[in-house]
Amino acid sequence: MLATSPAFKANAIDAMADPGLQKALARTRPQNPAKRAAAVAALPEFEQLRDIGRDIKNHTLAHLDFYLEAWEAKVVESGGHVHWASSADDARDAVLKICQKAGARTVTKGKSMVSEELAINDHLEKHGIVPIETDLGEYILQIRNEAPSHIIGPAFHLNREDWEDTFRKVHTHLPADRVFAERADIQNEARVLLRDKFLAADVGITGANFLIAETGSSVIVTNEGNGDLTQTLPRVHIVLATIEKVVPTLEDATSLLRLLARSATGQDFSVYTTFSTGGRRAGDLDGPEEYHVVIVDNGRSAMIGTEFQDMLRCIRCAACMNHCPVYQTVGGHAYGWVYPGPMGSVLTPGLIGVDKAGNLPNASTFCGKCESVCPVKIPLPSLMRHWREREFERHLSPASTRTNLALWAWVARRPGLYRLATRVAAKGLALMAGKKNRFSSLPFAGGWTAGRDLPAPEGDTFFARYAAQQRDAA
Repeated sequence: MLATSPAFKANAIDAMADPGLQKALARTRPQNPAKRAAAVAALPEFEQLRDIGRDIKNHTLAHLDFYLEAWEAKVVESGGHVHWASSADDARDAVLKICQKAGARTVTKGKSMVSEELAINDHLEKHGIVPIETDLGEYILQIRNEAPSHIIGPAFHLNREDWEDTFRKVHTHLPADRVFAERADIQNEARVLLRDKFLAADVGITGANFLIAETGSSVIVTNEGNGDLTQTLPRVHIVLATIEKVVPTLEDATSLLRLLARSATGQDFSVYTTFSTGGRRAGDLDGPEEYHVVIVDNGRSAMIGTEFQDMLRCIRCAACMNHCPVYQTVGGHAYGWVYPGPMGSVLTPGLIGVDKAGNLPNASTFCGKCESVCPVKIPLPSLMRHWREREFERHLSPASTRTNLALWAWVARRPGLYRLATRVAAKGLALMAGKKNRFSSLPFAGGWTAGRDLPAPEGDTFFARYAAQQRDAA
């Protein structure tokens, strides 16, 4: 997937001026926070469960080599095959070879963000293999030739009229005057069209929410059931997963599953939670003949042992972006790569480089809501600050920003000068504002005043008021 993260500012401006996107965001903005809040309120031990989830992931990351080896041994024991891929190229080649060996002409796919990261669809198409997205949201995006804008609701940026218009343009074999009276009509049309694709597919590709070292299983959660059809009907099932998805035991997986659905959609559990362990066994009525797992690094092992290791705890619930004021204003496409929102602002620089994604950690109000709702307590604001530090150290931030910060630091290291300068500035700005008490324009603050007024200072500085309170208290 081509990264446009360096153009985040331009992307964001376009997004804010897009009436269709703003309509979709206004519709979805209040829904997921309310659902999550209700689900959390109904589970008194939720905060304790967050601690458990954090500790499971921390323990696994501290012993990742051990659990990956244990998981691989169990996969092989159950008749499966493991393909280790250190890079995106290695992963794409592994998937292609499996498909070619199977003589695949069509491949059905469940929703998988790592497949977006690897651009699997493009790679298969270049080699004459047709990939078919089966998640309803991913399907509409595929026929529209668009990328996902959200990691659990890939088509959040679309409105119902977008779906109807696209279906009429693409499904030309159906009556032009058919009526879409409700959402179920859209779902039914997609269901009928995809049913033949499921039956004809030679290979099915899914992601994995978790890999279980104790059993060698992969776990997917869906609300549509397309994942089950994708991995049980074709002769070959390929699982795409990244190294941090492994957890030690079935009990650990179920603890994290209790966090996942509540954080993502406000459900106690997703409609379908499917555990797959190897291919079809003697006596099984269905299931794939072959079970392959392509386990992908693609930059993640380089995060182990660094200040960014905590990001590998992420279980892809999207709670951070569902509560983020920046994401809820500009949507997912503005972030310019696979992973949007606060989690993407931390993960993307780690995978494609801060030189390409340095704008993303700066796209934050630092309100802290993302950390407060993260089910595994990832300190996202702190990690974004670390990326800002890296960007500054490498002189990737604008020269004006570095100069102004250096000037501020010089003054801040001199307390007497700092207090004098802030007192003069506060008094001067108050006088300039006059009775209006605000500025509609101000030198060096054009980025702020272009969209809102800037309140004028009122009264003394914090230091002066604090000193006065201390004198009064004495």
